[in-house]
Amino acid sequence: MAHFGIIGGGMLGMTLALRLRQLRHDITLIEAAPQFGGLASAWRLGDVTWDKHYHVILLSDARLRNLLGELGLADECEWVQTKTGFYTDGQFFSMSNTVEFLKFPPLRFIDKLRLGGTIFLASKIKDWKRLERVPVVDWLRKWSGRRTTQKIWLPLLRAKLGESYPEASAAFIWAIIARMYAARRSGLKKEMFGYVRGGYARILERFHERLIDAGVNVELNCRVRSVHAGHVEFANGEKRQFDNIIVTAAPPLAVKLCPDLTDGERAILNGVKYQGIVCASLLLKQSLGPYYVTNITETWVPFTAVIEMSALVDKATFDGNALVYLPKYVAPDDPIFDESDDAIRERFVATLERMYPHFKREDVLAFQLSRVRHVFAISTLNYSEHVPPMTTSLPGVYLVNSSQIVNGTLNVNETVQLAENAVDHIAPGLPGETANDATAGVSLGMPGAI
Repeated sequence: MAHFGIIGGGMLGMTLALRLRQLRHDITLIEAAPQFGGLASAWRLGDVTWDKHYHVILLSDARLRNLLGELGLADECEWVQTKTGFYTDGQFFSMSNTVEFLKFPPLRFIDKLRLGGTIFLASKIKDWKRLERVPVVDWLRKWSGRRTTQKIWLPLLRAKLGESYPEASAAFIWAIIARMYAARRSGLKKEMFGYVRGGYARILERFHERLIDAGVNVELNCRVRSVHAGHVEFANGEKRQFDNIIVTAAPPLAVKLCPDLTDGERAILNGVKYQGIVCASLLLKQSLGPYYVTNITETWVPFTAVIEMSALVDKATFDGNALVYLPKYVAPDDPIFDESDDAIRERFVATLERMYPHFKREDVLAFQLSRVRHVFAISTLNYSEHVPPMTTSLPGVYLVNSSQIVNGTLNVNETVQLAENAVDHIAPGLPGETANDATAGVSLGMPGAI
């Protein structure tokens, strides 16, 4: 039995802590913030408590649904059929079913056929690694055509990847299409999205309780200064010994935390290109529209999309109001991170006034911004050949982070799967029981009953 120190209390660190504790190891989970959750954490917006960033559960999210089952939350999931909209040429269009897709005015009939064919083709591809060798724009132009790529795909790529989109491989768009296509199969061809009543505040509360019950030592408001082989140095000067240490920070942050890594390891970690986010949460007196997600192809709009959570979650949860997210994905060094909240608020609210004639800035009951510089790694060409390894040159020090999700998109289901795969990688080489022995009778991959 080994003593693990896990640095980072997001869903990744919490899942690692639970699974390693199920292998009967001693676990200390260390988080700098006053609460667990990381990107999945919740906050208070006006009189409402909900997720700091927008999250949904898909019917195909087997790992997450299994974890929710273990936490006793499977019966608290709500499943809703949602609508998808597009804002293009200054107008809103619904694209929630086949008929609406065929009527979509911005594209010609042949463009629609090629767009639909591209999505169908991507859904059938199993060998995603060969797509890593092809730039995403080249692949989309080949199958969707120049007009559809220019009108639809490029604005969406820019919205997610900023000006880094030319560096992404076709595997990036494949991962998004594959996940959504799997969700539609699970939902009988409908866009069925789910959430747990109470949001991630409820999930994290129950997860925290589960870790305590399992015997995990949890430490909040505990900032780590550096990680070395065998011990951790904390910001208050304390040094603590661990048999094994897992750092869950993104590669650019892991480099700073682990000063003893080799030059080669540092080069690999610094070579991973990350995308950040500035995400506004707005509590409004009335809804903006009927869509859960409105994709935006207009380049003048300063945010990525409009996500109306109250089109999915019962408005009673928000005291009868509407909850809207306005995300903007940017590079970690984008100037927006240094802008004032007031400047961003003015730009975002003024844009909503221009997009939605019925919207008035007096409708805004609360406005808050979340800024995260390192959210997900961009799937660059041949990305899987350059993924940072979990094992380091430092004895007993492991790096487990979102850069190691190579054939998926960053979401909570992929995060849970990464944690469980990491345990399979780390635990067999340690004294004591193997993962298979200790988890006999515990399902790590099959979905729980809903």
